[in-house]
Amino acid sequence: MVSNDGKTAGRLRRVARHWRLAAAVLIGLVLGYAARFLLSPVVVEQPPGAATTQAAAGKQQQWWTCSMHPQIRLPKPGLCPICKMELIPLEQGLRQAGPPRLTLTAEAAKLLQIETAAVERKFVTADIRMVGKVAYDETRLKYITAWVAGRLDRLFVDYTGVPVRQGDHMVYLYSPELLSAQEELLQALKAVKDTSGGDIGIVRQTARATLDAAREKLRLWGLTAQQIAEIEASNQPSDHVTIYAPIGGIVVHKNAQQGMYVDVGTQIYTIADLSHVWVILDAYESDLMWLRYGQKVQFTTVSYPGETFTGVISFIDPVLNEMTRTVNVRVDVPNADGRLKPEMFVKAVVRAEVAAGGRVMAPDLAGKWICPMHPSVIKDAAGNCDICGMPLVRTESLGYVAAAPTAADEPLVIPVSAALVTGARAVVYVQTGEGDKLTFEGRQVALGPRAGDYYLVAGGLGEGDRVVTRGNFKIDSALQIQAKPSMMSIRGGTVEMQYPATQPATAAAVSGEFVSQLQKVLDGYLAIQAALAADSLGQAAAAAKAAEQLLAGVDMKLLSGEDHERWMASATDLHKALAEVGGAADIQAARKAFAVLSEQMAASAGRYGLPASGAIYRMHCPMAFEGRGADWLQVGSAVHNPYFGSAMPQCGDVVEVMRHEGLEPAPAGEHRHE
Repeated sequence: MVSNDGKTAGRLRRVARHWRLAAAVLIGLVLGYAARFLLSPVVVEQPPGAATTQAAAGKQQQWWTCSMHPQIRLPKPGLCPICKMELIPLEQGLRQAGPPRLTLTAEAAKLLQIETAAVERKFVTADIRMVGKVAYDETRLKYITAWVAGRLDRLFVDYTGVPVRQGDHMVYLYSPELLSAQEELLQALKAVKDTSGGDIGIVRQTARATLDAAREKLRLWGLTAQQIAEIEASNQPSDHVTIYAPIGGIVVHKNAQQGMYVDVGTQIYTIADLSHVWVILDAYESDLMWLRYGQKVQFTTVSYPGETFTGVISFIDPVLNEMTRTVNVRVDVPNADGRLKPEMFVKAVVRAEVAAGGRVMAPDLAGKWICPMHPSVIKDAAGNCDICGMPLVRTESLGYVAAAPTAADEPLVIPVSAALVTGARAVVYVQTGEGDKLTFEGRQVALGPRAGDYYLVAGGLGEGDRVVTRGNFKIDSALQIQAKPSMMSIRGGTVEMQYPATQPATAAAVSGEFVSQLQKVLDGYLAIQAALAADSLGQAAAAAKAAEQLLAGVDMKLLSGEDHERWMASATDLHKALAEVGGAADIQAARKAFAVLSEQMAASAGRYGLPASGAIYRMHCPMAFEGRGADWLQVGSAVHNPYFGSAMPQCGDVVEVMRHEGLEPAPAGEHRHE
C-alpha cells in the first residue's frame, strides 16, 4: 500500500508542473505583446470617417480590361462584352487619352531594329503590270465578199495563212446576172456609136447616159475599170469575173469552198493587215488612276525572250468586266516584220511618273495636242488629225501635267512599310524624341494611292517628319501588351485608331443662312437622341417627324457646285433615316435607324460647319449592336447613351469635339465604359 504522505507528494509535484507551464505561457504572451507594441507605429485616433477618406484618396479606381480588346474599360471583373474572355486588371497609370506613345532608350530602339525615314516631297513612279494578248487591228481587217450572186468556179487562195498583196486575184466567179449586165453595156456602147452622127442631141445624151449607167453597174459589181475596158474592146461578154484583194495582208479566214453558190454579200475571205496589231491588256480597277490615253507601254512575249516591244495606249474601255473586275486597255503596236502574231500572250508594264494629286507626268506630251482617235498623231499646235480629220485636243484634258513639272508638283510621300493599314484607316508611328530618349507617337494619316514603293500622303503628316519604316509592328505590339490604344483598337466594327485625326477636318465655306437651317435639323436630331437615351419611343418618333419637316425647309439653292451635289445625296439619306426612326415598330428598330442617321448627321455637320457658339460631342459606344459599336452626337461630354438607354446610360467615349471651326481632340479623361 502507498501511504498518504506519498500520495500527497505526487499531487504536489503535478501541481508544480502545471504552474510552471502556465507561467511559461504567460511570460511568452507578455513578451509577444511587448514586442508588437515596440515595433508597431503609433496609432493616432482620428475623427469618424477620416480613415475611409484617406484610403479613397490614396487608392485609385481599379479598372479591368480585355487582353484581346484593350479599348474595353470596366470598373469590375467579368467577361469581355466582345469576345467573352476573362477580364484582367489594368495597371495603374496606363489609361491614356490621345495618341498612343511609347518611349524607348536609343539603345533599346537599336536592339529592336527600329528604323525611320523622313517624310519627303519627290516624284515617284508607279509600275502598273498587266497581262494580255496580241489581237488583230480591227481597222485593218477586210472582207472579200460576193458583189453579185453566182458560182465559185475557182478559189485562187485555197487555205488560210497565205500572204497576199493588194490587187492579187482571189476568186473566179460565174454569174448569169453579170452576163446580162455585160450585154446591156455592149448594147449601150452600140447605141452611142449609132447616134454619134445624128442631129438630135437629146438622143445622143440619152445613149451616153445609158452607157455610163451600164459601166457604173459593172463597177459596183466588182469589175475594175480595166476589166470593163477589155469587155468593150472585145465586144464579147464574159460569164465570169475575177475578184481581186482590196488590201495586202494575211488570209486569216476562208469561209467558202470551190463550187459553192453564193449570194450578194456572202463572205469568201477575211484578210488582216498585220503590219500593225493591237495588244489587249487587262488592267485592275485599282490601277486605272495611273493609266492615260497616249501612254507608252512596254511588253514582252515568251516567243522572244529578252526583247521588249513598245506600243501606245489607244483606248481604255469605259465598262468594267464584272466577272474579272478588270478593264480592257488597247495598245497600238507597229509590227512591220510580222513577228507579233495574234493570240500571243504578253506581259506589259506602264511606268507612270506621278505628281501631286495623283496626276501623271509625260514630259514628251506636256503642252502637246493629240488626236482622241489616233494617239500616234501628236502636234505642237492645234489642228486636225491627219488620219480621221477630228480636231486635236490638249494632253492636259487627258490627265497629264500641263507643263514642265515644278517643285509644287512634287507629292508628299512615305515608304509603304511605314503605314499600318487597318481597314478604313491608316496609322504611322512618328519619332518625336531625340538623343537617349526616343518617343514614338501613333498618328492617324490620310493616304492617297500607292505608287510603287511609296504612298502619297493626303493628310496627317508634314515634310520632315520621321516615320518608322521598320519595327512599327513591334511598337504597336508593345502598346497592346500594356493595354494602351493601338492600331488594333476596334471602333464601329472596323479596325481603326481610337483617337481623333491629327489634322482636323475643315468645314466647307457655305453661307451662314444654310448653316442656320442645318442647325435646326441638328436640334431635331438631338431631340431624338435625348428621347432614345430616356427609353421613350414615342418622343423619338415625334422628334423624327418634326426633324423631317425641318429638313424639307433647308434651301439647297444656297449651295453650289460640289457642295450642292453632296448635300442632295446627304439630304436623301437623312430623309430616309428620319422616316425609319419615325415609323419604327419598337425602340430597337428606332435605335438601329438612329445609328445610320447619326453617321449622316455627323458627316453633314463636319462638312458644312456649325454655328459659332457651342460645341457638339461625337460619342462612341463599342458595345452597341453586339459589339459592332456605333456613334452619336450630343450636347455636353457627360455620356447619355441612346443605344442602351437606362440599361447602360454611361457607356461611351468622347471621340471628337465638333465646333464651327472643325474638330478638336477628345479632352483627356473623357474615355470610359461603365
